[in-house]
Amino acid sequence: MSQITSHILDTTKGKPAQGVSVLLFQQQNNDWKEIGISITNGDGRVMDLLKDNVVAQPGIYKLKFETKSYYEQQSLKSFYPFVEIVFEISSNEHYHVPLLLNPFGYSTYRGS
Repeated sequence: MSQITSHILDTTKGKPAQGVSVLLFQQQNNDWKEIGISITNGDGRVMDLLKDNVVAQPGIYKLKFETKSYYEQQSLKSFYPFVEIVFEISSNEHYHVPLLLNPFGYSTYRGS
């Protein structure tokens, strides 16, 4: 399992959001470098953003969730074409960053 994981719950449906592209970036100076990409599985989870043996260095990271295409597949409009969550890693422990999502809002927290 990747050191950085996430999952998405579609709060409108009360179900996991399957098929959402999730990109992982690392901040380098004032730029962002893409270091991982995955798609949420049937349980709305991405577990493979980083390879199992890769340890993220301390620093600032960003998850980008491609929400527009997720809602377009359901013939729904959404206010947010994507959601970005920026967070800081300070150790080699596991970081889980969930996203609670609906077409007109979202929330996040540090999971376990």
